[in-house]
Amino acid sequence: MDGQRIQTPPAPPRSLTGPRRATPYSRLTVIGMGSWGTALAATAARAGCETRLWGRREDLARRMAETGENPDHLPGIALPATLRPTSDLRSALDGTEAVLLVTPSHTLREIARSMREHLPPGIPLALCCKGIERGTGYLLSHVVEEELPGHPVGALSGPTFATETALGHPTAATVAFTFSHNDRIEPEKAPAARLALTMQTDAFRPYVSDDLVGVEVGGAVKNVIAIACGMMTGAGFAENTRAALITRGMDEMKFLAEALGGRRETVTGLAGAGDLTLTCSSTTSRNMALGTQLGRGMARAECFDGRPVVVEGEVNAVSVVDLARRLGVRMPICEAVHAILHEGAPLTATFQQLWAAPIEGEPRALDLFLHPHEGDTA
Repeated sequence: MDGQRIQTPPAPPRSLTGPRRATPYSRLTVIGMGSWGTALAATAARAGCETRLWGRREDLARRMAETGENPDHLPGIALPATLRPTSDLRSALDGTEAVLLVTPSHTLREIARSMREHLPPGIPLALCCKGIERGTGYLLSHVVEEELPGHPVGALSGPTFATETALGHPTAATVAFTFSHNDRIEPEKAPAARLALTMQTDAFRPYVSDDLVGVEVGGAVKNVIAIACGMMTGAGFAENTRAALITRGMDEMKFLAEALGGRRETVTGLAGAGDLTLTCSSTTSRNMALGTQLGRGMARAECFDGRPVVVEGEVNAVSVVDLARRLGVRMPICEAVHAILHEGAPLTATFQQLWAAPIEGEPRALDLFLHPHEGDTA
């Protein structure tokens, strides 16, 4: 209108103007000096983050500092000069802004408890180990929440072999934290977003998820399914069998995740289907390797040339099956692995029973059929 000033509409709220860039953490601590902990620490250091790598063994920390590699777990792979290995937990956690927990699942509670007096308040903690606590049936995030209350707890998981990650091969993973109300209003400040940006390099590509339960269940169950695939491979079966176990194993993942409040779709992502496919496809995985040796008829004590190798799926077979039974979730492949490993069941006969089970629908909503021999009293 003539003589009237046209007012410019106010700028839209920041949340409507497009995505905002998260700020990476400037100082990170990795707890666990094994192959995967070392690979993650190297990745963070290459991304420009001040990174400390903690392990119990003073001699290994010293040799890493002197040689620039991890001679026990990743020999021959050069590590960034800025990476700082240490066996002093207080020093490792002093001033840190985020922590990656990369310890065997059965030692997690003890390690978390030992961190309590040294950990600055409110520091995000990301699990990079996989499993369900034996006895309690707790997801590992719940274990950490009990021992270190007041800290955001998440997970970093996906189809990742440590050596390939340390060498800089293109790798993708999922960073998952439960999103608070504030995280959804200002997602660029959410721990999942900040940690993902902290870990991003030209070769390491993180994705962000808010389904921590789904990511944790995928990581725990895939190790058990990988042992099943290894057993069948070792017994002389081939790709048809492995593909069937992977696919039906993923179905077991979905039902357990859903029963615990996770989302089925998460299990089809990197931390579920991706990790499952990788772990079930190569004896680089200790789970697949154990299953393969057992499938060939080796006694457990003879596997890995008699070395005391920790195989997460062997431990998780107990905790996963126990939790599934408590929740009333059917997991026949995991049950078969549990029976063979821990109940002395014969390998061949156990898997024959799995294949001879009553016909099911896919999806289970179509479970309408009677197996030819079911209910036969003749």
